[in-house]
Amino acid sequence: MEETRSNFIHDIIDEDLAKNPSLKIHTRFPPEPNGYLHIGHCKALVIDFGTARKYQGLCNLRMDDTNPAKEDTEFVDAIQEDIHWLGFDWDDRFFYGSDYFEKDYELAVGLIKKGLAYVCELNAEQMRDPQYCGDLTHPAVSPYRDRPIEESLDLFERMKNGEFPEGRYTLRAKIDLASGNFCMRDPVLYRIRYIEHHRQGNKWCIYPMYDFAHPIQDALEGVTHSLCSLEYEIHRPLYNWVIDNVDLEYPVVKPRQIEFARLNMTYTMMSKRFLRHLVESGLVDGWDDPRMPTLCGLRRRGYTAASILDFCDRIGVAKSNSMVELGLLEACIRDELNRTAPRRVAVLNPIKVVVDNYPADKVEYFNLPNNPQDPEAGTRAVPFSRELYIDQDDFALVPPPKFFRLKPEGEVRLMGAYIVRCGEILQNEDGSIREIHVTADLETGCGNPADGHKVKGTIHWLSAPHAIDATAVLYDRLFTVPDPGNLPEGQTYDDVMNPDSRITLSGAKFEPALADAKPGDHFQFVRTGYFTVDTKNENTFNRTVGLKDSFPKQ
Repeated sequence: MEETRSNFIHDIIDEDLAKNPSLKIHTRFPPEPNGYLHIGHCKALVIDFGTARKYQGLCNLRMDDTNPAKEDTEFVDAIQEDIHWLGFDWDDRFFYGSDYFEKDYELAVGLIKKGLAYVCELNAEQMRDPQYCGDLTHPAVSPYRDRPIEESLDLFERMKNGEFPEGRYTLRAKIDLASGNFCMRDPVLYRIRYIEHHRQGNKWCIYPMYDFAHPIQDALEGVTHSLCSLEYEIHRPLYNWVIDNVDLEYPVVKPRQIEFARLNMTYTMMSKRFLRHLVESGLVDGWDDPRMPTLCGLRRRGYTAASILDFCDRIGVAKSNSMVELGLLEACIRDELNRTAPRRVAVLNPIKVVVDNYPADKVEYFNLPNNPQDPEAGTRAVPFSRELYIDQDDFALVPPPKFFRLKPEGEVRLMGAYIVRCGEILQNEDGSIREIHVTADLETGCGNPADGHKVKGTIHWLSAPHAIDATAVLYDRLFTVPDPGNLPEGQTYDDVMNPDSRITLSGAKFEPALADAKPGDHFQFVRTGYFTVDTKNENTFNRTVGLKDSFPKQ
């Protein structure tokens, strides 16, 4: 991966390095292992790992498993696989937030002893009540704020020992009840949860809040710059308060939090809760469904690591939120595959064509380019015979104006081969086309548009006896509206799900050169789009993206 372009985060780091030239830049990527990484996480991890790489520093991978409710080792393994796929590595610096539970508890006890934390009996609903949380102009006080230190120490230990039900007590920081930032109005540091942890089992029944645990984790790991998305900007004073008040020594510098705008993309939902709903309700084929914005879903659809890194580089790093067009991501993979993908012929909706004046026992081969963008890619020989397949879209019984493909009494060039004229058309009882008979110009209309026989249209084709059978799956956008997260009142996600987001064509025909295609191989099916071989289903080609954006504009 090339070095990422400079941005405001790098400007801040440059200033820090100017003050302390010996500073070793150290970042971290802290995903929560309760789902698979999606394209939004990808932006964050590229910033974290890319910044460390730019400054020849270090980046840790740390699983944020302080909330045990939805965490699973399946997600841990998938996160590591995705990061490696993108070309990044954490070396020996792989951690879990739960690695620090003992230290978190110890430091929380230290805050109680210093009079900076107390055990509170207000429940979550009461903490939101203006009587106890106040408003922007009037502070309010928990009736337990002045609980004696020894009493809070005793209750906190008993919380840890499992003597109280969930919600009975919390540990809160004692900071500033008059702060205009509600994150500083005595935030909760610990809560009671009786949930088995995926690594710690039932050892703990109290769990630290992210705002308390995260800065401690950064400090213990020597992180110099804690890069996070913009929603944490309001939490930065609390991050700094924890760093300044817990009893830790900092071997390098105190970590510094810097926020950037998260990725929002049209026609996409990146809520992990919603993505989990899609998976668990069976609306998609797992986390790696090619319609999902997950990295494993994009990979299965045919997106490459290089195209996703290119996308992250193009959108840049900003300080304010915005909406990025999905079309930009599609353009990145389209640009790459246009340069690199071998060309092949696929007839997705076949119609039989018989060349009446071509010998029934004859087979000849025409050389077609493997990639017109790369002359060194050479050519391959494609068989031609009396019976062919063409695509249904390339024939019209009643053609619209300016239709230059095959039509009654019309002529068209078969790509790289002969010019043919339409003759007899055989139809089924329902009116559908069963077979088209044509005659070929076997003398002049072969292979070269400069051969003297002029026609306006060129279509692709396959020799019927040589074509192989496989399935083509046409994937498209999951939603029909650009901003599914901001729907009018009364509308739900179900109302804007795209019914054509997956179309399966089980009768498609493919040129014989595709018989040896391996899972994950990429191709451009000429005049059709870019496809990859599915990694889960045999004999299946997934459409990555069309040759151009054809999605209806809102």
